[in-house]
Amino acid sequence: MSDSSFSRRKFLGASLLTTAGLGLIPGLSFASTASPLFNIANERVRLGFIGVGRQAVGLLNNFMKIPGVEVVAGADVYAIKRERFSLRVQKNQSEAGQTAIAPKLYEDYRELLANPEVDAVVIASPDHWHGIMAIDACKAKKDIYLEKPLTFTIKEGQELVKAVRSNGIVLAVGSMQRAAVNFQTAAMHVQKGHLGKISQVLVHVGDNPHPKPYDLPKETLPAGLNWEKWLGPIPALHFNDLLNPGITLNPEKNEAAWGAWRWYKETGGGLMTDWGAHMIDIAQWGLSMDRNGPVEVVPGIGDRPLTYRYANGIEMLITKFDEGRQGVKFMGEKGWIKVSRGNYDTSVKELDLGKEPENFTFGSHHVDFIDCIRKRKDPIVPVEIGHSTCTACTIGNIAAELGKSLKWDPIAQVFQDNWEANTKLHYTYQNGFTLT
Repeated sequence: MSDSSFSRRKFLGASLLTTAGLGLIPGLSFASTASPLFNIANERVRLGFIGVGRQAVGLLNNFMKIPGVEVVAGADVYAIKRERFSLRVQKNQSEAGQTAIAPKLYEDYRELLANPEVDAVVIASPDHWHGIMAIDACKAKKDIYLEKPLTFTIKEGQELVKAVRSNGIVLAVGSMQRAAVNFQTAAMHVQKGHLGKISQVLVHVGDNPHPKPYDLPKETLPAGLNWEKWLGPIPALHFNDLLNPGITLNPEKNEAAWGAWRWYKETGGGLMTDWGAHMIDIAQWGLSMDRNGPVEVVPGIGDRPLTYRYANGIEMLITKFDEGRQGVKFMGEKGWIKVSRGNYDTSVKELDLGKEPENFTFGSHHVDFIDCIRKRKDPIVPVEIGHSTCTACTIGNIAAELGKSLKWDPIAQVFQDNWEANTKLHYTYQNGFTLT
């Protein structure tokens, strides 16, 4: 490969997938390669969005570019965000030369699920709502695109897997890195043994990865935000704007930051689940540990990072490496491969990616979900994989909280001989909510 090869520079389409890249990893659940994914307007798919904050806006723009997709409903506990969502839907329709039709809006997501005009839902709510909302969507026979991490607790993930399979639901997890050629290439080479025996995997999810206790000051609740519905099953917390950042419509001012609920143990899993759901996901994919997982997790103490051990002897370290960007570095007998958003590099010349992939108009991860709805098949990241990734992230947080090494059974999905750790697999829901 020449010095100008991709591995020495960023590429433009890291989150998009070329048609050439669809077959990189054997066993991916993409649709038939005989017909391109980008010509799949065989039938209409009507979407409802649950949670219409900052993440939903980007998802909305991608999904509305897919032929045959209609956005017909939105639900959120914050009135002004529902209004923004409606305006965005109509704007996108007008710009596409379509008649602008306002989506139906709901404060309670359960009313959206009861709407027979909704075929599938996009859930982009805070993490503590993922499990309940997704299970309710399964019961309502709606297919689901669920933002990562899959669930807030391991028990929620276990029950969601059951609900998806018992109801015949297509569920895609928002782990879109798996639809990027650089991550696919890295996983392929590791799986095929091109680095030789793997000894370690370094995973950087960000500094201070574990969540902290809620310590934000109390602020005045804004008009139009139903805080009790925002809290839902978790114990009561006072409001702070950082949890659900406000917006304005005239003049338009969108969220200045991501919702801070992800950084607090009462509402999220910190960087371990926020970025770990991406990077630990890629590490386990490369190690062929999907639907499986580590057998031991050792908390970080001093200079020693949080460490996962797998049954085959491989260690995965949660630590910063090289440039310090979130990413994964596979280290084997023959060399290494490191991969992050928009980057790929390797010490083995023959494993260089070579050239930049072509940049398509809309994200193939979202296209894959719609295609799988139409063909009734599993997407590239089905519920079981989302669950095994989320579980690995969560047991890391549990080990850090308890400050002790923990033995984990990835098949039975319980800690071995540690009652205290097993109490962390779930929590007691408040306000009458139940898991099943």
